[in-house]
Amino acid sequence: MKLLIASDIHGSAYWCRQLMNTIETEQPDRIILLGDLLYHGPRNDLPKGYAPKDVIPMLSAWKDRILAVRGNCEAEVDQMVLPFPCMADYAMVETEGLTLYLTHGHLHSPDQLPPLQPGTVFLSGHTHVKLDETRAGIRCLNPGSVSIPKDGSHSCLIFENGTFRFCILEESL
Repeated sequence: MKLLIASDIHGSAYWCRQLMNTIETEQPDRIILLGDLLYHGPRNDLPKGYAPKDVIPMLSAWKDRILAVRGNCEAEVDQMVLPFPCMADYAMVETEGLTLYLTHGHLHSPDQLPPLQPGTVFLSGHTHVKLDETRAGIRCLNPGSVSIPKDGSHSCLIFENGTFRFCILEESL
């Protein structure tokens, strides 16, 4: 199963379009969104192309493939406008012999892991920084941020054939 894993769109229609281009190219079976989809939050500057109302139809077009968890910027109103569940604090997925624990990262993080079995993959966003480390036998991955990266590149993750790879989102010319 091919997965595209993204986090922290923060209402940027510009960067969501770049993510949509990557989805079209990669054709994942499932799209995992690790929260902070529509609102930029009080601590962030407005991202390029901030237009949450334009992000809604882009994400909605993929509603049958999306599995989303709640970020610290999600609110009940977000669930009212998005046609897929997005308010769970975490989800778990079993694929290709791996257990994936999905969360945003503001409640549990690589520094404060929930009780998980060794070999589990912990996927979180929130920090806007790409990460691939193993801690206490748990592989911790962060796809970075679609719209407001704090490590220099807009990104997501692709999981295919048992391996993860970072995918850098290209800026349109």
